[in-house]
Amino acid sequence: MSKLALLLLTATLLHAQQPKTYGFGKPATADQIAAANITVFPDGTGLPAGSGNAAKGAKIFEVRCVLCHGNKGAGKEGRYPALVGGQGSLGTGKPKKTVGSYWPYATTVWDFIHRAMPFNQPGSLPPNDVYSLTAYILFLNGIIPENAELNAQSLPQVKMPNRDGFVRAKH
Repeated sequence: MSKLALLLLTATLLHAQQPKTYGFGKPATADQIAAANITVFPDGTGLPAGSGNAAKGAKIFEVRCVLCHGNKGAGKEGRYPALVGGQGSLGTGKPKKTVGSYWPYATTVWDFIHRAMPFNQPGSLPPNDVYSLTAYILFLNGIIPENAELNAQSLPQVKMPNRDGFVRAKH
C-alpha cells in the first residue's frame, strides 16, 4: 500500500471516530430562537410594533449618524456611503447607489438600520428610532413627505423608485 493511500485511510478512520456531539451546551429554547429571529421581509413580515417620522429621525440622525454619513446623508467620499441622491444614475457610466436610487424595498432599509447601525453599536437602536431614521432617509430622498408616519403597516406600502429594477429569480 502506498504512503498516500495509508495516509488517506488513517485520516478517514480517525474522522469516523470523531464524536458527533461535544458534550457541552444545551439546545436553544423557543423563546431564545424567537428573540434572535429579527428578520424583516420585503412585505413587512417581521416588523415590530412602533412608529416614527422624519422630524424625529432628523434629531436622531444628528446624534447617531451624521459623523459617518455626513449632513443630510451626503456620505463621506471613500469612507462612508451617501444615503441620498443618485436617482436616475443607475443606467449611466457612474451610477450612484443610494437608498433613494438603488434599494428596492423600504422594509430592507429598516432591516439594515436595525441590524447594522450605528456602526459602533449595531443593533442598539430601539424600533421607534429605526422607524424615525428610516422615515428621515426616505424623506431626504423625496420618497415620502416629511410628516409621514412609518410603522409596521405603512412602511411596506412605500414604493421605492427602484422597486422594479430587480428581477425575481425563477426556481
